[in-house]
Parts: sequence; C-alpha cells; structure tokens
Amino acid sequence: MNILLTISLAIKGLLANKIRAFLTILGIIIGVAGIIMIVSVGNGAESLIVNQIKSVGSNLIGILPGGREEGEAPAAAYGIVITTLKSEDIKALKEIPHVVGVAGYTKSVLPIFYKNKKAESTVTGTSADYPAVEDAAIDGGRFFNDIDDNSISKVAVLGSQIKYDLFGDMNPVGENIKIKNETFKVIGYMQERGASGFTNNDTLVFIPVKTMQKLILGTNHISMGRVKVDNAEYMDAVVEDIERILRTRHGISNPKDDDFTVASQEQGLQILTNVTGSIKLLLTAIAAIALIVGGIGIMNVMFIAVTERTHEIGLRKAIGAKRQDIMKQFLIEAVAITSLGGILGIIIGGGFSALVAFTIQYLGYDWDLIVTPDSIIIAAGVIVGIGIIFGYAPAKKASLLSPIDALRYE
Repeated sequence: MNILLTISLAIKGLLANKIRAFLTILGIIIGVAGIIMIVSVGNGAESLIVNQIKSVGSNLIGILPGGREEGEAPAAAYGIVITTLKSEDIKALKEIPHVVGVAGYTKSVLPIFYKNKKAESTVTGTSADYPAVEDAAIDGGRFFNDIDDNSISKVAVLGSQIKYDLFGDMNPVGENIKIKNETFKVIGYMQERGASGFTNNDTLVFIPVKTMQKLILGTNHISMGRVKVDNAEYMDAVVEDIERILRTRHGISNPKDDDFTVASQEQGLQILTNVTGSIKLLLTAIAAIALIVGGIGIMNVMFIAVTERTHEIGLRKAIGAKRQDIMKQFLIEAVAITSLGGILGIIIGGGFSALVAFTIQYLGYDWDLIVTPDSIIIAAGVIVGIGIIFGYAPAKKASLLSPIDALRYE
C-alpha cells in the first residue's frame, strides 16, 4: 500500500509541473535520440563499406598516401591531404607478377558544360587500366589509353547518367564538353554501374590522371591507388612487392618510416571500420554531454519541487511516512521524468534512423537499417541511472526535512 501511495504521489508531483518537466526532459530526449541515431547510422555506414568491398571482390589492393601506426588508419582516410603518392609510383607496380591492372585516382567535384546544359560531376583523373581494375565496361566509344595520359590529352569518358543528363539519347562520342574552362572531347561512355560506397559511378566523368593534375588541379600527386591481382591467393606476396617497390622509389629503408599505406581488401575494411568506430565514439561522447545536461536540469527541477512541496512532505511525515518513503517518492519522480524522455528519445532516434536508411536505399546505395538491441538496452540503463544519480540529492534533502519545520513552511 505504501508503495502505491508513493508512486501515486510521484505521478501527481510530475503532472503538477508539466511544462517544467517537459522542458527538462528535452536534454534527455536529444541525448538518447542522438545515441540511437549515431549507433544506427554508424552501423549503416559500416554495412555500406562492407557491402561495397564484397561487391568488388577480394583481389584488390588499396594504396593510400601517408604511413600509419599498427591498427590505426592513415591520415588520408580522414580526408587529410598528403602529397607523397605519385601516379608514376602506381605505374611502376604494373610489372609485379600476378598484377593484371593498376590505377591511380585524383578527384574533384566540378560543373560540366555542354552547350547550354550544365551538370555537377565528380571528375576523376585516373589511369588507362581503370576499366580492368574496377570491372567497368564501355558502352560506346573507347576508354583513354597510356598515350592519352602521357600526352596530357583533353579527352573524357562519361558515366551513363551524366551522359544522359547532358546528351539525352544522342551519341556523345566526338562532342566537346567544358571542364573548368578547358574543352574536352568525349571519346566514350560507360555502361550503367549504379552506386558503390558513397559514390554514384554513373555520374562520374573520367579524364587521364596527368591531364587532371596539370590542367584541372595544378598538382602532381594522387589521392589513392588500386592494384588488381589475378588470384586472391597471391595477395600477401603482391602486398610485399608493392611495399618493397614504393620504399625503393621513396628512398625508405626502415618500414617504420613508410609514407604510404598498402592494404588488401580485408585490411582496408579493418582500417575503415576503425575510422567509423572512432567517429561513432566521438559523436556518442557529444550525445552523452546532452544527457548530462539533461540530468543536471532534472536535479534542479527536483530541488525546486522539494521546496514547493515542503508542506506536503511535512503532512506525509506527520501521518507516519518514513524517510525512505519520501526518498522513494522523489526518486520515482526523477526516474519517471527521465524514462519519459528516454522513451521519446528512443522512438525519435529509431524513426530518424529508419528515415535515413530508407532514403539512402532509395538513392540506390546498399545501406542496412541497423538499430541494435544493445543500443536500446544501454540507452535504457543510462536513462534509469541518470534518474537515480541526479534525483538522489533532492530526494535525500526531502527525506531529511523536519515534519514540524515542513508544516510551518509557507
């Protein structure tokens, strides 16, 4: 009976300050929703990476500029520009046994013009081996070759979507387009490929890597390279050969001084999941700050509630309520506020995560909706913990009030 009375009084106290309680739980709602969304979106991004790596096969080796510590991602994986990798470095790897293709990459988002039409594209400077490395097929015309690259030719190959955006059903081969005030001749266009990772391959425009460096970007480095091996069983041997050749070219004798990172698909997956894991951890910490702020708000509200209901506390003690009864009442009230905020946060976070997943799937990306029970259980535990921790001090203050002094309080 005492428990039911305690709960009823806690609910009554909560309802008496609806506006104040709602404003207080906003921090809890934001924090919990943030945790759910961060975990879900992070897991979705990881699934996108895993699905992409599985789709391109297990016989690709990636090369990034910049060294890395054991188990860590290189700085280039975080978007930091490093200029140590050159297109000549990638070409030198073509003679390694069991290598069937090599490609260097450098990219920039730029407007593409054809007469009075305009389209945004990621212009990709790459090597002649790109179709072989990426298993991409030409639909019309041809891809550029090593002669085009070495002579800094102004030729371009269009992805299927940007070809349609600019030319419709017309054959674009032989037509001229403009990229950053330079005129390029279209020599081919790709078959439809769809999205891979965060990139829609059908909206890309391909030009020779040297042309990209000299005429478009004014640089002499590339952002990454890929090597395709004829059989996955030779991956480790090819990785060792790549490292040996790059160290020779860069004048490096100690592997600890490497200014590049070579990784197979499996190793690359581990590097990328380390990156996403670090980002998730950082964002979760930010969301946790919102929870702490919400908890402090709840504590302040409960202190105000104790002051406003001092007379009520005195009446309860006068008719026999014990200290633990008063303490339970205010702890239940604090947990009720946080629980309400937590439930709303879980619903909002889950709903937003589903919206993000369905939107990305609609755009053609292989993104999984993952709202793990673990994240909900952790959020629920955090909610109750905040209610108890931040509600304890006000509850204790209420329980220690003298019944005589409380009854005299106006």
